[in-house]
Formats: sequence, structure tokens, C-alpha cells
Amino acid sequence: MTEEVKEIFRTRGSSGGAPPAPAALAAKVRTLAPSMTRSMQRVAEAVAGDPAGCAALTVTGLAELTGTSEATVVRTARLLGYPGYRDLRLALAGLAAQQQSGRAPAITTDIAVDDPIADVVAKLAYDEQQTLADTAAGLDTAQLGAAVGALAGARRTDVYGIGASGLVAQDLTQKLLRIGLIAHAHSDPHLAVTNAVQLRAGDVAIAITHSGSTGDVIEPLRVAFERGATTVAITGRPNSSVTQYADHVLTTSTSRESELRPAAMSSRTSQLLVVDCLFVGVAQRTYEAAAPALAASYEALAHRHRSSPR
Repeated sequence: MTEEVKEIFRTRGSSGGAPPAPAALAAKVRTLAPSMTRSMQRVAEAVAGDPAGCAALTVTGLAELTGTSEATVVRTARLLGYPGYRDLRLALAGLAAQQQSGRAPAITTDIAVDDPIADVVAKLAYDEQQTLADTAAGLDTAQLGAAVGALAGARRTDVYGIGASGLVAQDLTQKLLRIGLIAHAHSDPHLAVTNAVQLRAGDVAIAITHSGSTGDVIEPLRVAFERGATTVAITGRPNSSVTQYADHVLTTSTSRESELRPAAMSSRTSQLLVVDCLFVGVAQRTYEAAAPALAASYEALAHRHRSSPR
């Protein structure tokens, strides 16, 4: 084994925390693979696709299987959150045992033009479930808690999102408004920037972008960051451009994109889960004020849901 590989084995991952649980491995691969080099993607896809087989391989064996180097294998392990390849092998063995005890249904999310509607329902339901499970497994609860704390004490909150992410931004703001907090959703990039200029310390700005590279979302977050507001990025790419202006990063997962199911659809599912986690966390922190505000909003709208007299 080369000295470079030995050094990587000796050095813990940059996060310094405990390695992810076996169940989180597949989620980490799906989330991080797009930002990996092609050689690292081959390693990641191999361990996620055949955890039992790869758990039986040495670092040299996995390198040969994937046509990469030992150093690439160990770097991939570290990027996935493991101190070294030995820790990854243990996680793979655990994942293989879990799959053998309760294997997921044999279903793919590739929807064909001529699929019966019953198959479409089954495939989409499975895909949504997997996306939610992956997002929950990969969500950094420390970052989530910090974002909740900032939101709970914010003077005001601005949320930026374009397209499908803009719908998620609106969902979050209407939830915050119903518990008495001041929140605004901005899908117009010009209005987003002009509002971001008004933010300051004690305010919160949230950018929602699956790709992490949407300029119309990054620009207002950068302005808010420079004005001293606490900034949060909800993104499927934890190493993307938007994160350089984020105090807190909440990573979402998404299923594999297909012709009939673009990324905007599957990413929205995971974004909505993160938004719900933020909202419930804030409602818990501000319960004494949130509960009566929520009750008042229900009461104000109750007459709209009652049957009109004939």
C-alpha cells in the first residue's frame, strides 16, 4: 500500500464526527455522487449497488473492481463520512445485513410512456418514500437545530426560491406567518435583492436551490450574508456555490432524474420535508406565542371551510 493511502487511513475525516450509520450510506451516495469526480462516482456506485460484495473486498480489490486507485477508494470513503476504508467496510457489512433481513421491494423508478397507471402510482410512491428516507438519514440535525434557533428569534425571515423551489419557499413562509412570525417569499430576483439589502444581524435569509448554482437565488443570499443576516441554504449539493454564503447548510436528497420525472419534482419532496422540520422546530421553540397565533389563524379561516346554508 502506498504512503499516500496509509496517510489517508491514519487521518480522520474533516467532519471529525462519528461516521454515518449503515442506513445512511445509500443516501449519502445519492446526495454526494453528483459532486464527485467520475472515478469516485464509480467507487460510490459500486458500494451502494452491492454492499455485501464490496464489504468482502480489500481496498486493493475494490480499486481493481472499479478501475480506480487505492487512494481514490479511501478518498471516497472519507467523502462519504468514514475515517477510512475499514470503517466503510463495516458500514457495508451492516447495510448488507439490513437488506437481507428486510429487502426493499423489487421496483424501479423508471416510468415508461406505456406504463399502466397502477404501475406509475407504485413507482412514484416508492420513489417518494425513498427520497424522504434518504433526506432524513442525511440531514445534519446540528445544522437544523442552529437554523431553527435563528428562525425562532429572527426579526424577519426572507426566503428565496425559483420555479419548484419557489413553491417550497412560499410553503415555508405561509407556515411561519401562521405562527405569528414575519416572513416573505421572493421568486422575483430583483425584489429578492432589494429586500436582502434591508436585512441585518438578527434577520434570517434562506435560499432553496436543489442544484446549488441558481444565480437568482445565490445573489440575494450573498447580499443578506454581507449585511450580517444569518443565512441558510437548503440544497441537494452540499459543496455547491450557494453554500459559500450560508451559515447553515441543510442537505436534501433526490431520486435519479428521468425523462418523465425531472429533478424539480423529486427535489421538491425532500425540500418540503426540510421545511416541515424547520417549521415544527420553530413552533416548538416559540410554543407559547405560536399556539395562540395558530389557533387564531384557524379561527379566522374556519368560516371558509363550513358548508354554506342553502
